[in-house]
Amino acid sequence: MSLKPVQARTAGRCHLLPLLLLHLVPAVLLLLLSSSASASASTVVTHLPGFDGPLPFYLETGYVSVEEDTGTELFYYFVESERSVSTDPLILWLTGGPRCTVFSGLAFEVGPVKFVLAPYSGGLPQLVYNPLSWTKMASILFLDSPVGSGFSYARDPKAYDVGDYSSSLQVQTFLNKWFIDHPQYLSNPFYLGGDSYAGMVIPLIAQYISEGIEKRQQPLINLKGYLVGNPKTDPKFDINFRIPSAHGFGIISDQIYEDAMKSCKGDYVNPTNQLCAGVLRKIENLISEIADAHILYKKCVVAVPKPFDDASRRKFLMEESIKINAAPGRPSLDCFTYGYYLAYFWMNDNLTRNSLGVKEGTTSEWIRCIKGLPYTFDMPSSIPYHLNLTTRGYRVLVYSGDHDLEVPLLGTQAWIRSLNFPIVDDWRAWHLDGQAAGFTIAYANNLTFATIKGGGHTAPEYQPEECFAMAQRWLNNEPL
Repeated sequence: MSLKPVQARTAGRCHLLPLLLLHLVPAVLLLLLSSSASASASTVVTHLPGFDGPLPFYLETGYVSVEEDTGTELFYYFVESERSVSTDPLILWLTGGPRCTVFSGLAFEVGPVKFVLAPYSGGLPQLVYNPLSWTKMASILFLDSPVGSGFSYARDPKAYDVGDYSSSLQVQTFLNKWFIDHPQYLSNPFYLGGDSYAGMVIPLIAQYISEGIEKRQQPLINLKGYLVGNPKTDPKFDINFRIPSAHGFGIISDQIYEDAMKSCKGDYVNPTNQLCAGVLRKIENLISEIADAHILYKKCVVAVPKPFDDASRRKFLMEESIKINAAPGRPSLDCFTYGYYLAYFWMNDNLTRNSLGVKEGTTSEWIRCIKGLPYTFDMPSSIPYHLNLTTRGYRVLVYSGDHDLEVPLLGTQAWIRSLNFPIVDDWRAWHLDGQAAGFTIAYANNLTFATIKGGGHTAPEYQPEECFAMAQRWLNNEPL
């Protein structure tokens, strides 16, 4: 399968910040570039601020240089499997957005720590061990990608202008360099995993790795497949199926749905007439009344910092110490987003930065999902990559929280069906503790689709027990 030609990038490092860096004046830029350091660095973390006692798992953090001429470095958290390090799978975990930090995956989805949800009154939020961490069954390499996410940074402001293809190539470069530094994991079964927009680029990254394997490029990664949750895939499926899903969830009426079908003729992505555009506005207004990431949850303040103007941004970027200049809106304690609020203060504490080995001067304000940096959505659809990889025999698990309206399961089912694979295990319930935990269907070419009953857009956040059981069975090559 031919891929869109892209100019590959390599690696380097220095001081800078992922926040619309193009606003930096040259003099400030030169000041920030005055120091230099090695192209890669790692830290073994034995204690974390706010966590009682030594960590009961192996945690390593670090940077890998992926583009030398622009000084682009990607930050990672590596947690070894708590079961069998030598034989358990290794998963590269990415988070969506694009440009949400992978710390969301580590602390809110599949990683070994979680926040104590207590009212915040200053100081350091507390962490506890997560007994449903997927590190019970696999080693996980959490990666802040694309550059600008979390603690990943670049020396050259222009380096933040990436897209689907260029950022995926940087992930491939990251993996090659990481495995050279960690050859003891090369024999472990390797998988890619992630939710939301990560599901768009994961098949592309897997494609790049697969081509490297075919060319016998070193290091030879033991790629076995990938798993994606509520994955962005193709707007004609992801967006078009929001309308029938909203109708099925009872958010829009029969009449509004019928008007949409009649006026838009099945195309809700590109309205071609005023009647269609009007009914779509009406539908979006109705959807805005609920939390579309999980329609049953409260609609809460999203815990992201408030935007600030160019003048305050320039001043902020020049600060050497960490200043919380744009504190996020505070959700109520019973809101799903309260953990995100706590994470903001925990990550912006110098004790946390020091323990994680974050390089001074590279990221001033940690933001869970950063907005305002350029990103090119240059891959219109990931379906060709899904088709190519499954045809080559790689294992794939696609799962959907069934209460998500951002990437509804109806659209995910539809693009999977468009592959025209024969069914090898027809639609049935899968169970946990004697109860249906969701429904599943298995196709030829090692493709499995599963729903998570009660799950939202990032299913492991909402239904951790069910997702733990699903992942464990699938990674163990057992039927769900």
